Amino acid sequence: MVLFRLSVQGAPALEPRGGGVRLRAPQMTDFPQWAALRENSRAFLTPWEPVWPADDLTRAGFRRRLRHYADDIAADRVYPFLVFRDSDHALVGGVTLANVRRGIVQAGTLGYWIGEPFAGQGYMTAALRALIPSLFGELHLHRVEAACIPTNAASIRVLQKCGFVREGLARRYLCINGVWQDHLLFGLLHEDFKG
Repeated sequence: MVLFRLSVQGAPALEPRGGGVRLRAPQMTDFPQWAALRENSRAFLTPWEPVWPADDLTRAGFRRRLRHYADDIAADRVYPFLVFRDSDHALVGGVTLANVRRGIVQAGTLGYWIGEPFAGQGYMTAALRALIPSLFGELHLHRVEAACIPTNAASIRVLQKCGFVREGLARRYLCINGVWQDHLLFGLLHEDFKG
């Protein structure tokens, strides 16, 4: 079941909002703002992300990213979002629901990033709080997972504020900044969210 697609105009049907932010699927017109924020935040993001492809911040690289997203959305595997501040429509970061599994699992994994100028201001917490109801509602997930490097205190705080429960430690779980890193594992169940 596909719940939103990137149309020819790039307008998705699923656009969660709340807490002063709006989320929507990326569009080609977002490229200049996205590339500028990512470039200006490179040193800030590098310790927490996989190594960027050489052409990551190019228009061609962004176009290829959107094509992959369209295929993944159509296959119900990945749902990418950019996060915009309501007050001035500034791009502040991004959230991706990836690794969507259906059948007896009904789960997906959240990843997110915030631009350095917007870090520590509550935008990512607001974005996840706006998005989570759609993950359990429109996408019918039972479980949402997230992982973060144990030294990423800001990311841990975001997950805890959004109700995620720490479930364990995965040794050398993801290759971040070129190194296999341990990650804390967090989970949020539909029944946890409903209270």
